Amino acid sequence: PGRHLGHYPSLPPGYQNTPGPHNATPPIHPAMQNANQPYSQAPQPYQQVRGTQLSPSLASMSLQSSTPEALRVVNLLQDRNLLPPTAIPAPTPCLAQDLQKNNCNPEVFRCTLTSIPQTQSLLNKAKMPLGLLLHPFKDLSQLPVVTSSTIVRCRSCRTYINPFVSFLDQRRWKCNLCYRVNDVPEEFMYNPVSRSYGEPHKRPEVQNATIEFIAPSEYMLRPPQPAVYLFVLDVSHNAVETGYLNVFCQSLLDNINTLPGDSRTKVGFITFDSTIHFYNLQEGLSQPQMLIVSDIEDIFLPTPDSLLVNLNECKELVQDLLKSLPTLFEKTMETQSALGSALQAAFKLLSPTGGRMSVFQTQLPNLGVGALQSREDPNQRASAKDIQHLSPATDFYKKLALDCSGQQVAVDLFLLSAQYCDLASLGCISRYSAGSVYYYPSYHHQHNPAQVERFQKDLKRYLTRKIGFEAVMRIRCTKGLSIHTFHGNFFVRSTDLLSLPNVNPDAGFAVQMSIEENLDDMQVVSFQAALLYTSSKGERRIRVHTLCLPVVNSMSDIFAGADVQAITGLLACMAVDRSVTASLSDARDAMTNAAIDSLMSYRQSVLTIQQPGLLAPLCLRLFPLYILALLKQKAFRTGTSTRLDDRVFAMCQLKYQPLVHTMLMIHPSLYRIDDLTDEGALNINERTIPQPKVLQLSVEKLSREGAFLMDAGIDFPTNFLKDYLLPELDTAESQRTRAFIGWLRDQRPFFPSLHVIRDESQLKASFMQNMIEDRTESALSYYEFLLHLQQQISK
Repeated sequence: PGRHLGHYPSLPPGYQNTPGPHNATPPIHPAMQNANQPYSQAPQPYQQVRGTQLSPSLASMSLQSSTPEALRVVNLLQDRNLLPPTAIPAPTPCLAQDLQKNNCNPEVFRCTLTSIPQTQSLLNKAKMPLGLLLHPFKDLSQLPVVTSSTIVRCRSCRTYINPFVSFLDQRRWKCNLCYRVNDVPEEFMYNPVSRSYGEPHKRPEVQNATIEFIAPSEYMLRPPQPAVYLFVLDVSHNAVETGYLNVFCQSLLDNINTLPGDSRTKVGFITFDSTIHFYNLQEGLSQPQMLIVSDIEDIFLPTPDSLLVNLNECKELVQDLLKSLPTLFEKTMETQSALGSALQAAFKLLSPTGGRMSVFQTQLPNLGVGALQSREDPNQRASAKDIQHLSPATDFYKKLALDCSGQQVAVDLFLLSAQYCDLASLGCISRYSAGSVYYYPSYHHQHNPAQVERFQKDLKRYLTRKIGFEAVMRIRCTKGLSIHTFHGNFFVRSTDLLSLPNVNPDAGFAVQMSIEENLDDMQVVSFQAALLYTSSKGERRIRVHTLCLPVVNSMSDIFAGADVQAITGLLACMAVDRSVTASLSDARDAMTNAAIDSLMSYRQSVLTIQQPGLLAPLCLRLFPLYILALLKQKAFRTGTSTRLDDRVFAMCQLKYQPLVHTMLMIHPSLYRIDDLTDEGALNINERTIPQPKVLQLSVEKLSREGAFLMDAGIDFPTNFLKDYLLPELDTAESQRTRAFIGWLRDQRPFFPSLHVIRDESQLKASFMQNMIEDRTESALSYYEFLLHLQQQISK
């Protein structure tokens, strides 16, 4: 309606140049001095509900008309030090006690509004997006797994039985999505955990909001596929110069015994420059045999049956190939790249089985199908108001990705280049096949050791992490709600079925929702995501996540239930789409208007006493800061020289990463680390982990004497002025610093690079660009941005 991310009007002229003092700090009103209650102490905005004919887990809940603390008024212009105080990577909303016991982990499944409006008109009035954020295949330390010949599902809507169904008696249960009454199957009466009979409500499926089933044969269209890995490697002169091939071959040699799989696991290799090279690794050969196909226009497989081989049977030949590959091409002067033909060959090779294609590319493909030309003008980077060429130059990569998806092939792209590679076009091969994109700008084995280290660590994780093959995911929701837009890497096979040829533990998804029918007679609604996949061991499995939230009919309850991080994450996905389909300036205006609209709605519909200032409820106090952070993020910023591939990669990450990592990209965490103490430290596995305070992203917080660490998700730019902190010294300072950095790295699946930055360092600019609260030549300071929001709301 009106101003959502698709239809926001432009900002008023002169928005970029709103006058205001540099880093101006207004005086704090005496009444606001104690208003900055720490995040960890603030009760979070999940409501409690009373259930009628609901499961025991919901029956004891009491309805609250509002959550006063979440709605406590904060004047943002007076109280701007609002960050959570400790080093928690991503604060997550906690549930009311009864819901918390049974509900889904918010890192796996969360909603932008933890209290669902009763009607679409109420949602429209609140001016906040309604959507879900998922991390469905997240690595979990405790995952209940059930083996059963009967998986209990609703006969009407096919929802899996879960903690939020109602048992009318021992023999009947009522679906929490469509309300159909179903019979309890006879064998479900027996509880394998307690080994007792007659208590179906105590089964693990009814006790856990996240559960995994080992599926019976009716969940298979064909025998489960083996784990199949095909590596497609650029070996042009440019690729050899970067030195990546040595790192790749050594990493695969080191980890070849830990590739996920079983006795059926297959591997294959293709290399390419202006021609395509296949490798016969069939058992019985004394050494690997290279087969060269020079006709790249009509690609064919020279020996289709010996190019993908059983890893266990042919391991020695595979290891021989990996040892010899770097030297095979070390003298090459071939500069051309026939990537498109190599991808077609790889697709033909994998089509019969499905599997994972890992593509390593170091330059713009310039020969044969899928050839690209440079579309970037470096002179236009900083001056252009709207960024061109965010959409693909050709549909070749998208079409091939859809063909791959149809044959259960996912393509992961590793881009290692100092030059423009047109990631906007190449990235489509991963986006529509449910693959991942890895990007290492300016990669070089000698000149950029930080990128080499990151590539090594990422590759180890990539080769050894859990993987699911031939997967599909469906998201269901209570009758009256509907899902209309999906965000992430996948192909939408039908209205609500996502095709995921591969699913990995580092992939996130988001969906937008609407309320199609009034939810008047409901106290709670539920959402369920079901992921059906084949494990690397050849088992068909179903992972199910269920989330249950209260329905409310007052604006104050809607606002009290706002999850500011989930809202920010969903808006970021929507803004990426808007940048590509419309323009970057449209997306920027839309994000700003999202903050204006929600705060205006809060002022008009929730506040009973009108006061001067820019007012927000406590639960949304960080919303304007996060929106400003998005506007200054690499994906959306203007007026700064940003390489096109860097911008597109940032957009890929915002749409594909789970929320916990996205938030660090949007708003990095800044810590002072030269004075770490054990006060308030965590004790993990007999290690003491200091917990320094999170600082505001402003140069005001820096000092020449200190050492500061910025956790920006993929990078740790560190302003080190004291060398003794870095080496492994036997001093308390060194040990605390390394313990803290190690703990931060352990929080995420990829490997964040550590950059040491001094005053004269080239990386200083990137460190300073993350100082979101400060003014830059082309963007407002946080205080100026707040003044702009107040001005728009007061109109």
